[in-house]
Amino acid sequence: MTNEEVDRIFRALADATRRDIVRRTLTSESSVSDLARDYDMSFAAVQKHVATLEAAGLVTKYPRGRERMVRGNPENLRQVQQLLQHFEDLWRSRVSRLDALLAEDPTP
Repeated sequence: MTNEEVDRIFRALADATRRDIVRRTLTSESSVSDLARDYDMSFAAVQKHVATLEAAGLVTKYPRGRERMVRGNPENLRQVQQLLQHFEDLWRSRVSRLDALLAEDPTP
């Protein structure tokens, strides 16, 4: 993933409504209308949230008759998880080295 793609994903996930939309659409696809019913905001605002998630690759929107359906993209979320795992591994490695350093006997 490029830095730009990572930035786009984390900006998209920075909003609680968008995180909720991702969560809901990973378990089952939903129409934009169904999603909009559950939020205290306009239909247009929900559409903008979905567009942001779609631009980040976290959801896919496609037509089904007159409705626009939204489905979560688990593969892109796995890539995000791998990136976060990399940072966790790096942090744990540094903590382990610090532990080892602190455990050394300071006397010659």
